[in-house]
Formats: sequence, structure tokens, C-alpha cells
Amino acid sequence: MLREIDLDKKLSGKEFKEQYDSLCEKLSAMQREVRKLKIPVMISFDGWSASGKGTQINMLLQALDPRGFTVENISHKLEHDEALHPYLWRFWEKTPPRGEIAIFDRSWYMTLFDEDSTNEQAARHIREFERELTDDGYVLIKFFLHVSKKEQKRRLEALEKGDATSWRVGKHDKKQNKDYEKLCAQYASVIQSTNMAEAPWTIVEAEERKYAAVKIMGCVVDRLQLAIEKARTKTQIPATPQFRSIGSNDILDRVDLSKTLEREEYKDRLEKAQAKLFTLQNEMYRLRIPLICVFEGWDAAGKGGAIKRLTRRLDPRGYNVIPSSAPNDIEKSHNYLWRYWTKMPKAGHMAVFDRSWYGRVMVERIEGFARPDEWQRAYQEINDMEKQLADWGAVICKFWLHIDKDEQERRFIERRDNPQKSWKLTDEDWRNRDKWDEYVKAVDEMMVLTSTAYAPWTIVEANSKYYARVKVIETVTDALEAAIKRKEKECNS
Repeated sequence: MLREIDLDKKLSGKEFKEQYDSLCEKLSAMQREVRKLKIPVMISFDGWSASGKGTQINMLLQALDPRGFTVENISHKLEHDEALHPYLWRFWEKTPPRGEIAIFDRSWYMTLFDEDSTNEQAARHIREFERELTDDGYVLIKFFLHVSKKEQKRRLEALEKGDATSWRVGKHDKKQNKDYEKLCAQYASVIQSTNMAEAPWTIVEAEERKYAAVKIMGCVVDRLQLAIEKARTKTQIPATPQFRSIGSNDILDRVDLSKTLEREEYKDRLEKAQAKLFTLQNEMYRLRIPLICVFEGWDAAGKGGAIKRLTRRLDPRGYNVIPSSAPNDIEKSHNYLWRYWTKMPKAGHMAVFDRSWYGRVMVERIEGFARPDEWQRAYQEINDMEKQLADWGAVICKFWLHIDKDEQERRFIERRDNPQKSWKLTDEDWRNRDKWDEYVKAVDEMMVLTSTAYAPWTIVEANSKYYARVKVIETVTDALEAAIKRKEKECNS
């Protein structure tokens, strides 16, 4: 594919000035519309070394108000935190809020373009990343700047001779030129496997900088014009739902809530489980295994108490507890998964989510905070995210703390009458009881559609707080112990 591209395309100085000036004027006006309509835009520049990415980014920026864009320079060398997180974590962190433009000098494709062979798992994760963003209204514009082997070599030699630019040429760049023919086929394969209708690639003939600049500017103008028209007519909302009812499986109705523990057995098993988890925490740090614990459940089901017992004996430097309340203005301006991606644990650390991304298919669904097309597609988006985390090596434990309606009422009254606990009870808690049956249906569907081999749900019988707390910790220790054994086996093989 790349070998067939005509790289001799040029523009005269007069043609360039006329077209570039006109495009700059259009793009400037479109940036204002993008901000007004709250359209988030991501523009990525990939391509051969010395193909002129920096120059082209600079020419594009001449038309833009600097208060409405950021430029992200993606380095080959990972910073410490980046190396300890999933690959896409640093790109989720850099996704722009609605109405702003983020420009990437090299992008999430770096791992595919830099490796000797195509990594299908990484390609799949990238397609999922882009689909999640474009489904949520993001505009993704992807450029690959293409030059010939001869032109690349000429530019690299010119850079190497300059006192101020010689540092920009490294072994990687020279090797790329040496392996140009082989890499042509690899890069073409990457582009073809990730060229989606909602996030297409544009190959830019970059031998002549004026031609490349006009082509890039024209593509950005066309894509933004289309996005603006869609936003004005709201045609980005699917006309038909993506979700199909799975029917009731009565999962919660089948839970045996009579399970309990006597106090002495509770104290004994809790102490043993906490001591074991403390030992495993050191092992997971040594082996750099990340642990993610998700707590969902009914109001007053005992999530806080279970989390407190789970973390009580642990080194506090190795875990974070992340409560999830209603999103603030900054969080609302991003994709709903952004605030969770940015809080994922480092390798060897533990993150405990007190409520989580599953709010999308429960409270946001039931209260109407998410449109039907948004919560319906969230099941797949959540599965994709959790699969990416599992592929990274994370242990994922998801708990639904289940109590019956009578037990919830008893706990509500106890909280109401206890001055030290009354702050926990709100009018919203009482209102939510009126929608109990709607939540049962939503939880039922959530369990079926998002309980996977790599991130299974554990239903915790929580009418007995003693039983629930022990079950949570023992479930975590079992999962973590199995992961440690697998990791040690891999290290020794």
C-alpha cells in the first residue's frame, strides 16, 4: 500500500499561499464552533522518522487559538508512572475535555509502529480505545506522514550534520531507514488493520512540505465540518438501540441470604485472612502484580465495612480507596471511563473502587443520566476495558453486596436513630428503595453481560456482615494467590 503512494505531489508557492490562507481562516472559525458545541477532537501525527511531523503540527497550529488546544509529545522512553500502568493509561489521561483539541506528536500507535512485528493484542486494544471515544462523540483524525527511503536518509543526514539538531537522530532512526522495505509492509498492515470508518487513516505525501501542510489542513477542516453538522443535527445518536434484552435470570432472587458466621468463627477467619493478605501484598509488589477490587451493592449493604476490613492490615503505601460519587464538572467534560482509567493502580499496587464504572448501567440508566444508546453500549465498553487490564496482568475482583429489602430498611432505621451514623443516610437512599425492582433487573443484566473469566462477579451474601466481610477477603486472597503462582511459574519457565 505505502509503496504505491505517489510521493512527487507538489504545490507552487502561489497555490500554497492561497489554499493555506483560506484553510487557516476556515479552521479558525471551526475551532470556535467546536468549543461552542463541546466537540472533543484528537489529532495524531505518526509516520517515518524525519517525515516532518513537528513542522506540520506547527503549520496546523498557526490557525488555532492556543487557549483551545494542547500538544502532547509522546516519547519512546516511558516515564516511571507510565511504565507501571497499562499501555493506554497515559493516552486516556491525555484525552481532551469536550470542546478542546489535543494534538499528538506520535500516538498510541507507537507500540505497533516501533515493534518488529504487528502485535494483534495491542491492535485490538487500540481499536477498542478508538471505538469507545468515537461512539462518545470524539473526533479522531489520524495522519501517517510518508516519505521515500532516499528522502528519509537525506533528511536524517542533514539533521545529523547540524550542531543544534544532531541529537535528534538516534540508532532507532538509522535502523528504520536501513529496514525501510520491511517496515513498509509492516506499517501498511498496521494502517489496514486499524483503519475504521469512524477513525480512518489519512496517508500524507510528505516529501514536499507545502503540499503536506495543505492536505493535512484540508483533512482537518473536512472532518471538523462533518462533526459540526452532526452535532447541530444530533445525528451522532444511533437511531436504533444496540442493546437486546437478555430476559430475567433471577440471579439475585436465588441468593441464599441466610448464610452467617458466629462471632468467634468470624474473628478467627478474619484475622487469618487479613494476615494472609498482608503477606500476599508483599508478594504482589515484588512480582509487580496489580490488583483491582470493585465494590457495588445496595445502599447500606456494608461496602464501607468490608473495604475497611479488607485494607486494615495492609501497608497503606500500596493501595488506594477510590470512592465514586456524582461526577464533577471536569469529569463530566470527559468520557465516563476517563475518571476511572486515571485512577488505575500501578503495577504491584492495589486500587479499591467504592462504586465504579458500573454506575453507567445502574444509576445512570435508571435515573436517566445516560441516554439509552450510551448505557446499552457500555456493557461492551466495560468488558473491553477490563480485558485490557487483565491482559496487562491485573487481578480483578468484583463484588456485589446483596441484602434483602427488609434488611435494608432495618439498617436505614438504625442509621437514622444513631447520631454517629445518621450522616450516612440521605433522602436519596429512601427514594432509591422505590426503584428496587428496576435495580434488580439492571443488576441481573449487568451480571450476565459483564461477568467474564478474566473479571468475574462475586455475589456476597451480606445480610450477615460477618459472613460478607470474610467472604470478600478470602475471595481476594484466593484470586491473588493464584495470580502469584502463575507469575512465579512464568518467571521460572
